[in-house]
Amino acid sequence: MNDTQITEHKRILVVFPHPDDEAFAAAGTLAKYIELGAEVTYACLTLGEMGRNMGIPPFANRVTLPEIRREELRASCRAIGIQDLRMLGFHDKMIEFDDPRLLEDTLLSLLRELAPSLVITFYPGYSVHPDHDATGAAVIRAVRRLPAADRPVVYCSAFSIGHEEHIGLSDIHVDVTAFLDKKMAAIRAHRSQFQAAELVGSQELTEQEIRLRYGQEIFWTYPQNALDA
Repeated sequence: MNDTQITEHKRILVVFPHPDDEAFAAAGTLAKYIELGAEVTYACLTLGEMGRNMGIPPFANRVTLPEIRREELRASCRAIGIQDLRMLGFHDKMIEFDDPRLLEDTLLSLLRELAPSLVITFYPGYSVHPDHDATGAAVIRAVRRLPAADRPVVYCSAFSIGHEEHIGLSDIHVDVTAFLDKKMAAIRAHRSQFQAAELVGSQELTEQEIRLRYGQEIFWTYPQNALDA
């Protein structure tokens, strides 16, 4: 993916279920689009209030975590440059059990309001966490309800084990090395989360480790024939 292609999208809707999803999955890509003049809306479905990470050493608890994560999300969006943050108020770890029509209608309303040419979300069925998969599936259902001529392109993040055997190799590769300062600031804004071993870990990464680990973001374009199905 080169800068000529990336300038094609001036209105972008990002839909993820949790604070910090945007930082790890797409912060560099979004910062790159924004520098080129794109308007970005981030619709975050939950506050991640059921997350098990409370900071290292712990500074949050089950009562205080929702508000802490709300503020962390705002700080992350500022670091990336996201102009429009929507917190939709769904329940963490419950997206797959929520009324699917309510979620779908909420996202369809956003699509009609914003008329984005690009939506970024998770690939349904290939994104590990049930909230991730349910979010991606709801986005696809909402996009399908638009007239074909009005449907945005959908870029999906996927990382389940063996997913390439089913959906093929990623077709969108974004070099974000020039935006790693913003990506890492977004990640670190999520103070209650990022030091967890499965994320960044408690050790400081070297510049080389950061480039190797976070210098490229990849996505799959959701197939048009699947949208038409």
